[in-house]
Amino acid sequence: MPIYQNVKSSLSSIKEKPFKLEKEIQNLFESNLENIMGLQMVKSEFTIKNKRIDTLGYDKESKAFIIIEYKRGKNISVVDQGLSYLGLMLENKADFIIEYNETQKETLKRNDVDWSQSRVVFVSQSFTENQRLATNFKDLGIELWEIKQYENNTVSINSIKKAKSAESIKPLTQKNQEFKAVQDEIKVYTEEDHLAGKSESTIELYEEFKDAILELSNKAEIRVKKQEVGFELEGKIFCDIHIQNKGLKMWINLKKGSLDDPKEIARDVSNVGHWGNGDYQIQVSDTKNLEYIMSLVKQAL
Repeated sequence: MPIYQNVKSSLSSIKEKPFKLEKEIQNLFESNLENIMGLQMVKSEFTIKNKRIDTLGYDKESKAFIIIEYKRGKNISVVDQGLSYLGLMLENKADFIIEYNETQKETLKRNDVDWSQSRVVFVSQSFTENQRLATNFKDLGIELWEIKQYENNTVSINSIKKAKSAESIKPLTQKNQEFKAVQDEIKVYTEEDHLAGKSESTIELYEEFKDAILELSNKAEIRVKKQEVGFELEGKIFCDIHIQNKGLKMWINLKKGSLDDPKEIARDVSNVGHWGNGDYQIQVSDTKNLEYIMSLVKQAL
């Protein structure tokens, strides 16, 4: 997609300035890992069992390790390599925890990590159509991120989303015992997982609130997590919904004291353990306050 600079209503094209080295991309990501992906930087060039991992990050929200690999070439099999890295991690869990404990100010125990949420991220200036299709499986813990650099020092970073109609990869991994073992342990959650077994009224309630949240911005996207469904804008989760048997529990990603809530329907959970992002929680059982709640959620955009 072309990018233009607007100077007094006159548009001039901004040309792409490709990265010359893979290391440039790696340095940029590692220096800004929290801003780009919301991850804690653990280790650069992490070597284990004679294999080198470009970047090792940790997702505090999902309590999982994330492996990041940077690629300039277009001929790699991202699925085979990604599953191999996931297998390496799952077979050597203690090594990953030791590395975290030796490099961070806090410590982890094996049970603190949700290994089912482990994933591998490939970062490249572009991916082929075959690579995109090869990773388009709803339950595959492999992500593709594209990065582009332009002449005016502008950088664009986009996560390639999987199609809503994406199939399961499990039928393709059953014949390979190594890959089957990985897929049996890794779990990628979908909206269907959260809606399974819920009443029609609860599903309808969720759909109404989901549609209302997505209407707040045409760039808002859904990111499904283990305990809740997150709503994301430009890499930041601004609202979460946990689907209960009867009703919804919502969180607004704002710090205590920053929400304008005249009706005082949002509960302060800044000092209470909770799943979603932010310090405000709302319990929902109907659509009576839908419009007002959207006015609260909008403040987190």
